[in-house]
Amino acid sequence: MGKVVLWLEIVVLASFFGVLISENFFEPFNVTYDHRALIINGKRRMLVSAGLHYPRATPEMWPNLIAKSKEGGADVIQTYTFWNGHEPIKGQFNFKGRYNLVKFVKLVGSKGLYLHLRIGPYVCAEWNFGGFPVWLRDIPGIEFRTNNSLFKEEMHRYVKMIVDLMKQEMLFSWQGGPIILLQVENEYGNMEASYGKAGQEYILWAARMALGLNAGVPWVMCKQTDAPGNIIDACNEYYCDGYKPNSYHKPTMWTENWDGWYTTWGGRVPHRPVEDLAFAVARFYQRGGSFQNYYMFFGGTNFGRTSGGPFYITSYDYDAPIDEYGLLSQPKWGHLKDLHAAIKLCEPSLVSVDDSPEYMRLGPNQEAHVYWRSGLHSDLNSSVWGSEIRCSAFLANIDEHHSANVKFLGKVYSLPPWSVSILPDCKNVAFNTAKVGAQISLKAVEMDSSSLSKTSSSGYLSLDNEASFISKTWMSFKEPIGAWGQNSFTAKGILEHLNVTKDTSDYLWYITRIQVSDEDALFWEDNEINPALAIDSARDVVRIFVNGNLTGSASGKWIAVKQPVNLVRGYNEIALLSVTVGLQNYGAFLEKDGAGFRGQIKLLGFKSGEKDLSDLVWTYQVGLKGEFLELYDLEGQNNVEWSSLSQDPKDSIFTWYKLNR
Repeated sequence: MGKVVLWLEIVVLASFFGVLISENFFEPFNVTYDHRALIINGKRRMLVSAGLHYPRATPEMWPNLIAKSKEGGADVIQTYTFWNGHEPIKGQFNFKGRYNLVKFVKLVGSKGLYLHLRIGPYVCAEWNFGGFPVWLRDIPGIEFRTNNSLFKEEMHRYVKMIVDLMKQEMLFSWQGGPIILLQVENEYGNMEASYGKAGQEYILWAARMALGLNAGVPWVMCKQTDAPGNIIDACNEYYCDGYKPNSYHKPTMWTENWDGWYTTWGGRVPHRPVEDLAFAVARFYQRGGSFQNYYMFFGGTNFGRTSGGPFYITSYDYDAPIDEYGLLSQPKWGHLKDLHAAIKLCEPSLVSVDDSPEYMRLGPNQEAHVYWRSGLHSDLNSSVWGSEIRCSAFLANIDEHHSANVKFLGKVYSLPPWSVSILPDCKNVAFNTAKVGAQISLKAVEMDSSSLSKTSSSGYLSLDNEASFISKTWMSFKEPIGAWGQNSFTAKGILEHLNVTKDTSDYLWYITRIQVSDEDALFWEDNEINPALAIDSARDVVRIFVNGNLTGSASGKWIAVKQPVNLVRGYNEIALLSVTVGLQNYGAFLEKDGAGFRGQIKLLGFKSGEKDLSDLVWTYQVGLKGEFLELYDLEGQNNVEWSSLSQDPKDSIFTWYKLNR
C-alpha cells in the first residue's frame, strides 16, 4: 500500500510541475539527405509541410489544427520559435500557455507527423521586433546579426537552450521524437551585403555554432545561397520550381511557399488563388523539388502586442487553407488536399530517379517531366508499359492565357492555361491544378442561440426583451490626458521611446509646459497666424494635445511633423502621445531603429522666431491608465467607475467604451 501511495505522490508532483514522462512517438530513426531528398529511416521522402505557429493559436486549438493539417495531406508541421515570447526578461523563461513549445511538439508527434523547428532566433514572421526581445538592444555595444561577440553569445545561449530542451524531452527523431529538421537564422541573404565582411563571418559562425550543438538532424538556412558546408540552403518565394541549392549534394527545398500575405492597417486583404498555388507546388515537384512548406497552412492571430510592423493588424489569417479561427478555407484546403494525394501517388517514382527526370517538349509553352524506372521496357515513346515499370509524369502548360492539347505517349491531353496535370502512372490524369473540384465555402457570423434572440416572421433578427444578451446601454470611461500614475518621472530632454517603455506598452506620454507672453499673443492676433509644433522625425503615431485638447495627429515611419496649435497667454501644457504599432521586424540594423522621436521638437511662429523644446524638462508617463487597469479584460472593467455614454462627439476622444450586460 505504501508503494502505491508513493507512486501516486510522484504522479501528482509530476503533473503539478508540468513534468511528462518521456514517450516515443516513433521508433527512433535517423534523418540525413542526399542530392535528391531528405532520407528518413533510410528512405528518400517527398514531403509536404504545413506552417503553423504555436503562439498564434490557443493550446486548445492545437490538436484540431494539427489534425486538419494531417487530413489535408501534410507530413510535416513547421514552426518558428519566438525568443521574445520565451525570454521576455533576460534570464526569465516562459514555456507556458501559448508558448508551451514542448507540449506543441509532442502533440505533433502524437498525430504521427514530423516537425521542422526553425529556431532562428531571428524569425521576421511579421512578429514584434522579428522575435528579438527588446532587452537585447539594451546590452551596451551589441549589434544584431553580425560578427559581434555580444550578440553571438546571446544567440548561442538561446539556440543551445532550445536544442537542449528538445533533447531533454526526447523529441529528436533519433530519440523517437518528431523533429527531423532545424533552421538557424532566417533570410539573412537579403541583409548580408549590408554588413559587409562581418556579415560573411557571422553566417559562417552561425553554421558552425548550429552544427556544433550535435542535434543529430539536418539544419537549413533559407534565402542563404552561400549557406556553408552541410547546411542546406532553401528557397522562400511564391515560385521555387527553378531553384537549385548551392551544392549538388543538397536537396531542393522550399521552406516558405507564400500562399497568401499579411495585412496592414488600412490595407487590402491579400488573396492568392488556389489554382495558382497548386500550379506552383506541382511545378516544384515536377522539376526536382522534394520538400515544400506552406507559409502559412494556418496563420492565426497576433495576440496581445505580438504584431510586427509597423502597422500590421492583429489577424494573421494569411489567406491560409485553415483560417484564423481554425475553420477550413474552401476551396483552398480541399484543392490542396487533392493535390497532395496525387503527389503521394507519384512518390515511388519521384524518389527512384537519381538525377534529373526525363524532359519532353510538348509545344511552345508546354512540357513534360517524366520520372521512371523500368525493369522490362524503357522506351518512353511507347504506350506499352511492363508490369515492373515505375513511372509518373507531370504535363505543364505555362501559357497564362491559352489552353493547349498535347500528345504524350500516344495519347492527347487537354491542358488549361497555367496548369499542371499529374499522371501517377504516366497514363491517367489524377489531378489538374486549374480544375477545382473541392467545395466552395462562404462564412457568416450568426447569433444562433434561441435563448438569446429570436427571428420574426419577416426573417429579421429581433432581440428577446426578457433574456437579451445585448444591453441597450453603453458606458464610457475617459482616459486621462498626460500623466496619470505615480510611476511618471521627469527628465531633461527628449528620451528615446523604447529606452523608457522597454516595450511594456505601445504608449508613452511626453509632457512639458511653455509660457506665452502677451507680446507673442498680440503678434499672432495682429498677423492672423497660428504657431505650429514641429517634430523633425516621428514613428509610428503621434497625437498632439495642447491644454488637454487634441490638436492633431500624424502617422508614418520616421516622418516630419508640422501641426498648427492654439496657444493661450500664460502657461500652456503640451502633451505628445507617442504610439508604436508593432516594432520593426524586417531589415538590417534592427537594434538601431528605435521608436518615438528623433531630432528636435520646436514651436514655430513666435515673434522672436522658433522655440526649441528639446532641452526642456519633460514629464514621462508609460502607458495608458485604462491599459494599466486592464479595462480590455472582463474582470479589469470593474476597476473604474463607468459613466453613461455622452452624446457630445468631443467626448469620444480617448474614451474607453463597454457594453453593459
